[in-house]
Amino acid sequence: MSIWIRVIIYLVAAPVVGCLLSGWDRRITARMQARQGPPILQPLYDVMKLWGKENLVVRRSQNLYIWFFLVLVIFTGGLFFAGADLLLVIFALTLGAIFFVLGAYKASSPYSFIGAERELIQIMAYEPMVLLTAIGMYIATRSFSVEAIAGHSKLLVLTLPGVFLGFLYTLEIKFRKSPFDLSSSHHAHQELVRGITTEFSGRTLALIEIAHWYETVFLLGWVYLFFASLPMLGVAVSLFVFVFVILVDNVFARLKWQTAVRSAWLVTAVLGFGNILILSLLQNK
Repeated sequence: MSIWIRVIIYLVAAPVVGCLLSGWDRRITARMQARQGPPILQPLYDVMKLWGKENLVVRRSQNLYIWFFLVLVIFTGGLFFAGADLLLVIFALTLGAIFFVLGAYKASSPYSFIGAERELIQIMAYEPMVLLTAIGMYIATRSFSVEAIAGHSKLLVLTLPGVFLGFLYTLEIKFRKSPFDLSSSHHAHQELVRGITTEFSGRTLALIEIAHWYETVFLLGWVYLFFASLPMLGVAVSLFVFVFVILVDNVFARLKWQTAVRSAWLVTAVLGFGNILILSLLQNK
């Protein structure tokens, strides 16, 4: 399949798949809490309703940052599914997150300001493990190219079990799920004061939700890379990981930001760096 076809499929299919996954997230969460839950397409209904609402802003420029955030998230996924350099993908992903933070800072609200600071803390927590994941894949495949990594003949998870577990840990942070829903949360207790997105409304809030749909598909695509030599297994594990993230979200209470950073760095040092060190020693023998 050509690069452009893969990118076009991502651009069209990612928001659809992300919307359905978000709907299943709400439904599974509701069932875990002994509730009926909303329809699977409720995230789509929410976005359509937000799109028709008045767009109230504190400063007009804050919406510009959200547009940059959305474009960069889509660009990140496009690079990834086009098989580009994984380091470039990480750079684009981080840059998009920074624009999201800048939009919250621009709102000049104490709630969004605190949410933005906590989002920066979360970036600081998960970024080392994300970089180590790319380095581990390079050591195992001798390439940073996503296409080369996906075409590797062996299951990367067998070579990088520690890196895989560390990456799963960071997914809880990246998805903003408990115990790491520090900057924002989709749960009811944060509907009125929702941290980093408090001062966004209308179409801008809808754009943020659409960006999260794209981001979800991209992150699950990264999980797929660990099992890319067996495509069906990769898809199954990616879906299982998504359900596992929801389970952890509903089981654990929120941690303090200090604990989040320390635990993420500890996991990075022990699982990520330890796995890479052992792999390097074995390859040098």
